[in-house]
Amino acid sequence: MFRSALLPQDADQRCDVVVVTPNDQLRASFQEKLSPERWKVYQASSGASALELLRRNALHHAVLLLDPLLPDLEPEGFRVMIASRFPETQILMINSQTGQLLGGNSSPSPVSEKLISLINTSGIVRVHGFMPGDNERLRGPFERRGVTPGRMIGRTEPRRRTWALTRMVATRNTTVLITGESGTGKEVLAQEIQLLSDRRHKPFVVVNCSAIPDALLESELFGYTKGAFTGAVQSRIGRIQAAHGGVLFLDEIGDMPLALQGKILRFLEQGEVQKLGGNDNIRVDVRVIAATNADLKKRVAEGRFREDLYYRLAVFPIHLAPLRERMDDLPLLAQGLMMKHHPGISMQPEAVEILIHHTWPGNIRELRNVIERAVVMAGRGAEVKAEHILL
Repeated sequence: MFRSALLPQDADQRCDVVVVTPNDQLRASFQEKLSPERWKVYQASSGASALELLRRNALHHAVLLLDPLLPDLEPEGFRVMIASRFPETQILMINSQTGQLLGGNSSPSPVSEKLISLINTSGIVRVHGFMPGDNERLRGPFERRGVTPGRMIGRTEPRRRTWALTRMVATRNTTVLITGESGTGKEVLAQEIQLLSDRRHKPFVVVNCSAIPDALLESELFGYTKGAFTGAVQSRIGRIQAAHGGVLFLDEIGDMPLALQGKILRFLEQGEVQKLGGNDNIRVDVRVIAATNADLKKRVAEGRFREDLYYRLAVFPIHLAPLRERMDDLPLLAQGLMMKHHPGISMQPEAVEILIHHTWPGNIRELRNVIERAVVMAGRGAEVKAEHILL
């Protein structure tokens, strides 16, 4: 094993190192090289596991060696989360594809400078500055893997802001209210929040409040006992109870009947449900994410939505911008939809140009349908042309 004269010789000059990369060999290499030099090395294969590791071990002054190609979090969002929770933690970016250390997001501390010197002399990776072009170079394989931004594609400021907020709140149990026009991807965002949380392996239960008749919505949500009403030949759990341990997504919450809103408020505040026809309160562990394309504040003013429920839902609001406000994302969106649903088929630049000049009142849902129609029009061809785009 190598030795470095620049290594710290006491605990005050040394801190913990957290290697965050899905690359098993790279994690093992850092472990092998750094541990004998009395640096305590922790390993994490994802952003979520790194955050949990930092919290569980109280590593408030660690140095993170961060691979931007994480399976769950985008680097910028991860940095925001680290800065808010562990402000004393240093981040050094590593590229597991090329074996380079790219630098950090702040001025290195004396400890991290010593770590950089050690890494530079150890043969693990090569140190160089983080050049402006590196970000775009790294995004290519990242996006091709479909890792980030998950199924929510985009690089514009509205999308970056949305993802920063998403990653801030994902690991908490905070109630989220997603707003935006129809077709902007509110349910997809709700699913991403769950995938970034500790509930990712638990149920994700969807209730469309506008699609279920008012007379049935209460029994669908809370369940019922045998004989609670005509036709209730056996007891049944509701969708809230079915989401125990996971996430309940209340879509189009603005269309929920006023009479039912009080019961939803009680459930949110007490964490309990009571079946129709029953007397027992059932404890449930459910995170609620609600969504609407309506102006809930206006509905509150009109007396159509409870003000107390509105504030209980809007603990952490996230607004999705319409597609017309982030048209620079459209080529990426079109490419992503083509790759996901029709791999092997490309789109001519002239076809993309037609898409760019449309106003997209139906947002991403409309774009998906237009691309599906264009692929059908293209037939067995391997390319979507301008004449295949029907708007």
